[in-house]
Amino acid sequence: MNLELSGLTALVTGASRGIGFAIAQGFAREGCHVHMAARTAADLESARTKILAESSVNITTHALDLGISANINALAERCGDVDILINNAGGIPSGYLLDIDEARWRAAWELKVFGYINLTREIYRRMCARKRGVIVNVIGVAGERLRQDYIAGGTGNAALMAFTRNLGGDSVDHGVRVVGVNPGQIETDRLRVRLEKRAQNELGDKNRWLELVDDPPFGRLAHPEEVADSVLYLASARASYISGTILTVDGGRAVRHAT
Repeated sequence: MNLELSGLTALVTGASRGIGFAIAQGFAREGCHVHMAARTAADLESARTKILAESSVNITTHALDLGISANINALAERCGDVDILINNAGGIPSGYLLDIDEARWRAAWELKVFGYINLTREIYRRMCARKRGVIVNVIGVAGERLRQDYIAGGTGNAALMAFTRNLGGDSVDHGVRVVGVNPGQIETDRLRVRLEKRAQNELGDKNRWLELVDDPPFGRLAHPEEVADSVLYLASARASYISGTILTVDGGRAVRHAT
């Protein structure tokens, strides 16, 4: 299937590792030029080197903390008129309401919730002027499968889901599509290391880490590339009539545990 991404330019935030890296790598493999944004310059350069080892496209890195509004404006100016924006940066801490004070809650939302909204506003403005473009928000299944011990994250994700649907209904009048992807539990290096450490401490064998995951669909966690494939499809010409909707990539887990 030809996704018709070759020659386009995408901006991917949170692109130095995990899902963000897989998305940037996927775009590059399709012949799409990529702006990669994340906090740490060294991690970005390492990711850029890996991608350029297999793809002949332009890869530009931007080491910025997107929890700071001025950096968002600077990134939008640097990247110019990108064809595709992938909002992926930021994680929100777990905990119950009484575990997370106002400062910690606000800091997390500045990066993920307001970071997504503010960067979208700047890039969307440019896309509307050109009457074309796609924005994909990588959000998280916690916005639809609420957990009391992840109240800040679930609430933030639910807000971004509403934002995506709302904007995606209006954006089509300007030639722009806005969609979202809700990943479930993904086997990133960071998650696997954490689970291996727990497995070593609790089970005496780090290789038993999957036993600590509650009823994983297909007996495993999703791979970052599986989320990336969904993002690339939604960003492509093959999804040209899709806007204002959210695709859940969790192996059906949210439905299995809906009650």
